[in-house]
Amino acid sequence: MLLTIRLMITDDHALVRAGLAQFLGHSPGIDVVAEASGGAELLEKLRATRIDLLLLDMTMPGISGEDLIARIKSIYPDMHILVLSMHNESQVAMRAMKAGASGYICKDCSPQTLLEAIRKVAATGRYLDAAMAERLAYAAASNGQDSVGHGLSERELQVFRLIVEGKSINEIARQLFISDKTSSTHKCNIHGKLGLKSVAELVRYAIEHKLVV
Repeated sequence: MLLTIRLMITDDHALVRAGLAQFLGHSPGIDVVAEASGGAELLEKLRATRIDLLLLDMTMPGISGEDLIARIKSIYPDMHILVLSMHNESQVAMRAMKAGASGYICKDCSPQTLLEAIRKVAATGRYLDAAMAERLAYAAASNGQDSVGHGLSERELQVFRLIVEGKSINEIARQLFISDKTSSTHKCNIHGKLGLKSVAELVRYAIEHKLVV
């Protein structure tokens, strides 16, 4: 049975909110339960509305961006936040993820890609589209920092990158031509070596240490 995702849309453009609400509201398994035009209204409505996922514009008047994300996460640490932004710069995405966003997607994406991102974040707590993941990878590589040296083997580093990109254990196994059990073992080793418990913590670690994501 398909579980319904209770979604809130926050964007300072009324036309954008209306279009998103109409499209997403007619998508199976998604219930748009609230809308907000800015950070102050968003924080007020969060106190009165139970939601599973917040679809958030990155740039709005008043409190917005990473400051708003950090404020939300400090009050609602389990909140899933998917940033839907006009900015495709890796630095903007990196700041959003460091602040606590669960995923980042650009407004020039297709409607189907947005649906995929929403469902991925609701199910796994993370999403980065391929194009943004590539930009972040190039940004990390351009810093000239050696990714190896965090206690991970080359194979573990490969698995680490794929986990951060949102791949499942089965998907990683298929991509690396290893068994599901081996893939799961590598994941356990990564969590143990880095002292991190969740995938969200792995994503933040990758961004903070400029590892390829």
